[in-house]
Amino acid sequence: MLKIRDCVIAGLCLAVTSLIIENAHAGENPTETATSRIGKMKVGGKDWPQWGGSYSRNNTPDGKNIPTTWDVNAGENVLWSMPLGSETYGNPVVANGKVFIGTNNGNGYVKRYPSSVDLGCLICFEEKTGKFLWQHSNEKLSTGRVNDWPHQGICCSPYIEGDRAWYVSSRGQVVCLDTEGFHDDENDSPVVDEKVSAKDEADVVWVVDMMKDLKVSQHNMCSCSVTCFGDLLFVNTANGVDEGHITIPEEKAPSFICLNRNSGEVLWTDNSPGANVLHGQWSSPAFGEFDGVAQVLFGAGDGYLYSFAAEGKDGKAEMLWKFDCNPKESIYLLGGRATRNHLIATPVVYDGLVYVGVGEDPEHGEGQGHLWCVDPTKRGDVSPTLVYNTKDPKTIIPHKRLQALDDKAGDFERENPNSAAVWHYVGSDPANFETTMHRTCGTVAIKNDLLFVADFSGLFHCLNAKTGEPHWTYDMFAASWASPLIVEDRVYIGDEDGDIAIFKLSAEMEKLGEEINMGSSVYTTPVVANDTMFIANRNRIYAIKEGAKSDPAK
Repeated sequence: MLKIRDCVIAGLCLAVTSLIIENAHAGENPTETATSRIGKMKVGGKDWPQWGGSYSRNNTPDGKNIPTTWDVNAGENVLWSMPLGSETYGNPVVANGKVFIGTNNGNGYVKRYPSSVDLGCLICFEEKTGKFLWQHSNEKLSTGRVNDWPHQGICCSPYIEGDRAWYVSSRGQVVCLDTEGFHDDENDSPVVDEKVSAKDEADVVWVVDMMKDLKVSQHNMCSCSVTCFGDLLFVNTANGVDEGHITIPEEKAPSFICLNRNSGEVLWTDNSPGANVLHGQWSSPAFGEFDGVAQVLFGAGDGYLYSFAAEGKDGKAEMLWKFDCNPKESIYLLGGRATRNHLIATPVVYDGLVYVGVGEDPEHGEGQGHLWCVDPTKRGDVSPTLVYNTKDPKTIIPHKRLQALDDKAGDFERENPNSAAVWHYVGSDPANFETTMHRTCGTVAIKNDLLFVADFSGLFHCLNAKTGEPHWTYDMFAASWASPLIVEDRVYIGDEDGDIAIFKLSAEMEKLGEEINMGSSVYTTPVVANDTMFIANRNRIYAIKEGAKSDPAK
């Protein structure tokens, strides 16, 4: 009888073959590519079942007649809205007639947990009506804010397929749930000992506790939105520093893991960032197939973008390449003064290339950003430059956590002949605030070779995705933690003031009407499924549809 790992790898080979055929016909239309992939899943053809829709992570769904005007106070073009917790950072996903979103317990949906109890909550609503169905509740870790920051809730999006949902909880657990909850009057195994099996509770299928089982020490929170390829489930663990922000208490713990999504079996792990993690690790993985090689892409807490062979090798991780997304002379300092950053954004795969920007915990303030386009066909250390020392000028020196290149110690750099950098964007004119690329929490969205990204300073950038040539920048006058939505011929972006700005999908800046206020801060990203747009503000989720009318939000 074959072992689970053998079955997974056999299934992966079939999946890779299918992917190669798919890519041969996919062209450069990311909406068609995502729709094709979603069509092969056990979800609706116009669903949006994970962050970014598919494992390319490019938020470019198919949609028709998506509104450019609505009013959350009057209920115009609002199909329904429902209250969330007091803080919401998880992006909604939509699959098989349900909407899933992460938040905290500020609304107290579950009877045994009144709103005064702080929890991380994954909430499930009915897609057509907004009816609350069930909630998965995560009690706060006893170690406090160093591992589980108060009131932040669930900061990721789940992955949905069939009647299963996979996500990373605020307790550092990878959880598999039955999307039907207990509404199907079944308690799915192997976990059958839930404290309560009422209709408003989640039905847990399996749990992998990364803190207990893998010795991970997450910093502040986990925020990884998992993705899958075949039966392979990819997770960034959030391993990071302790409360002093200097020591990595579990530097040997994995930063990246691959699980069997059916059983939760750990297939491979990797701790390449190791002792070089700057702060935390809050990015999410992407997946792509390049020259016939299936790669999973991880943004790391040491400022590198890593690629691994998706299936691993002999039960271990097989790193294919790594790319330093910061200048070598940049330095990491506490208190917002750092010029070296890690990666919070999710890598995006578009037309055979990979895109990602650097960022920091927003509490550490604004700072210089770097946006990269990377060629994923190279191997080894594919950073733009490599560091040497005058004592041995022919030997590449290992990366150093706080500053890779210390010229006072005799360090110097040379261009890397094996560099995978296609282009590097720091702004059209970094001498001016309004044309500078700053740190970003945001993931890029790309269509028609137009790339859009918001930075934490509130600037919205449009570039040529193939060349990095800047087209235009728009100042939102408010910080943005969000990522763009591209649907039809329009681009939507939210900000901390609660405004949604809408632009024409064009190399010439054309803003469509006045910004629309959602009533409170928008830290999340709009998504579209089944010709309806879903937007969550700080404490409420809205289903926005042309011609709809609902009672004003209470």
